[in-house]
Amino acid sequence: MDTNSLKGKAVLVTGAGSGLGEATARAFARAGCAVACVDINQEAAGRVSNALEAQDSKSIAIQCDVSDAAPVHEAVQLTYTRFGRLDILVNCAAIDHTLSVEEMTIEQWDQVIAVNLRGPFLFAKSALPLMRAQQAGHIINIASTAATRAWANAAAYHASKWGLRGFSRALGVEGRPDGIRVTTIIPGGMRTHFFDRFVEQGIPMPEEQNLQDPATVADAIVYAAMVPPASSLQEMIITPITETSWP
Repeated sequence: MDTNSLKGKAVLVTGAGSGLGEATARAFARAGCAVACVDINQEAAGRVSNALEAQDSKSIAIQCDVSDAAPVHEAVQLTYTRFGRLDILVNCAAIDHTLSVEEMTIEQWDQVIAVNLRGPFLFAKSALPLMRAQQAGHIINIASTAATRAWANAAAYHASKWGLRGFSRALGVEGRPDGIRVTTIIPGGMRTHFFDRFVEQGIPMPEEQNLQDPATVADAIVYAAMVPPASSLQEMIITPITETSWP
């Protein structure tokens, strides 16, 4: 498949200020797309957006709490206004609190569900009317191998990612009549700041060789977007070759 098929497309990426979100924004820019970099951290979003523009890519930075309905709607509308269309939405923003159910506060549970599951719902809800008017669009939700199995001290994260996988399937059925495709990307461990909390909480870090480069996962996301419109890539699992959390 040829990345030229994406040239001129407008893409919105959440969590674009760092980690996989940043790698994804950069990968779509390399493919010739205009990219809206959305992140709760305005400075981080601006840094990535400015880097893309320095490489002659169209980009805007948008500060947004993905769990807040009004700013989400504004972010989608701003992207559409600036680029004249919205072709691809990548819901990448995510958080976790690595705690047992007994230790986790209700507020921490609610925050994980709000960012990881409510956020993709809010962005999809705002993007769907625009994509439906275009009779085309692609929503890519980033899950995790945590959506295929379970381990201790991650109940909220598991619930959000299993839920996101189910949401994606249902959303794909609803979007199909209007040419709107939905793909769930299920990555294994990556070398990102996501594991910083392990150090803070004294949890052993995964071994470096058992983590993959987020740029590789970002390339897989772009690959999913390149599938010709007559087909839909429903799910893709991409893990380090040494991944131990196989489904």
